[in-house]
Amino acid sequence: MKIDEKVAVVTGAASGIGNAVAARLARGGAALVGMVDLTDEVSDAAQQLNSKIGRTAAIAFQGDVTDREFRTHVFHQLGKQDVVRICVPAAGILRDAMAVKVNPDTHAAELYDEDLFRKVLDVNLVHPVYWTMQMLAGIASQRAREGSGRWTSEEPMQGASVIIGSVSCRGNRGQVSYSSAKSGLNAAAKTLNVEGAYHGVQVKALHPGFVATPMVEQLPDGMFEEHLRKMIPIDRKILPEEIAEAIVAIIENPIISGPVWADGGFPPMA
Repeated sequence: MKIDEKVAVVTGAASGIGNAVAARLARGGAALVGMVDLTDEVSDAAQQLNSKIGRTAAIAFQGDVTDREFRTHVFHQLGKQDVVRICVPAAGILRDAMAVKVNPDTHAAELYDEDLFRKVLDVNLVHPVYWTMQMLAGIASQRAREGSGRWTSEEPMQGASVIIGSVSCRGNRGQVSYSSAKSGLNAAAKTLNVEGAYHGVQVKALHPGFVATPMVEQLPDGMFEEHLRKMIPIDRKILPEEIAEAIVAIIENPIISGPVWADGGFPPMA
């Protein structure tokens, strides 16, 4: 599906992968890109993007991506121009800790905080699934109003969502919540891709490796350079712009399904 003249929504768009994807979509001719983020920095990001490309292609939405009413509001506002056909729910959080930690003084075992686990799942698993479903619902409703039945290959693709996973979906020490969430995205993307085919919508999962983003910068000092870099064949962090190019490529190429690895050759963690 070509991205030009399409309405898109990108979460986590104030920085990192989300920001790079929003910029790439706008430069590629998307009619409108909804840039969504929890921080007010998203407004400046949208203004800067519009200034760079010389047209008003980006509109900012500040809010919590896990909030149902906020999600509905964003799609409603963007839908005033046209139905949203591209969705890249890139917002995510890290809350790393060991699943079980023993206190050296009391010898008591403490479990990873359950509320924190649910929060990580809500942001990294529930949010991308429901933003994707919201896009699918809009397209399905429009086709129903038009009297369109099952999509056929004689028609152009109607929509695409790329869900952002992680190499951590394969499991990683100290990331019980994050790994669980990212692993769940594989099954969700596959299910939504199969169901979305009726309406001409594709849903794919892309799993980046270590990308130069604010979230990855949360790694302990020296961990990347001293321990992780030597395990990556390309010998560096991946650039957000490289991930954005990969996302556009799999949106535009209908034969690519998931999961797609964009990890620079990084192997599964022990």
